[in-house]
Amino acid sequence: MPLTRDFKNTIKARAERDPEFRKALVEEASECLLDNDLDSAKAILRDYINATMGFEGLAEAVGTPSKSLMRMFGPRGNPQAKSILPVIAYIRRREHLGTTDPV
Repeated sequence: MPLTRDFKNTIKARAERDPEFRKALVEEASECLLDNDLDSAKAILRDYINATMGFEGLAEAVGTPSKSLMRMFGPRGNPQAKSILPVIAYIRRREHLGTTDPV
């Protein structure tokens, strides 16, 4: 079932005002990956990216074309570890999760 615009706007509004919510999204996506639930991890990360920096901003930060990132996190995307791990590492640094070196 596709997400409605209202739901996406709600996620974006909450992410803009609540740093703990953003951190929870990133932590949940990481847990999904560790539990071998790639589809849920991609969906959560896609929501996080759209609600925060957007795919263009992420592309600039990690040096991967935005179109590649959109495909990677799309419903049919099948990212390799060498593609998705730098993205997750950047997002975790951005949210100050597990590091003292902010982005």
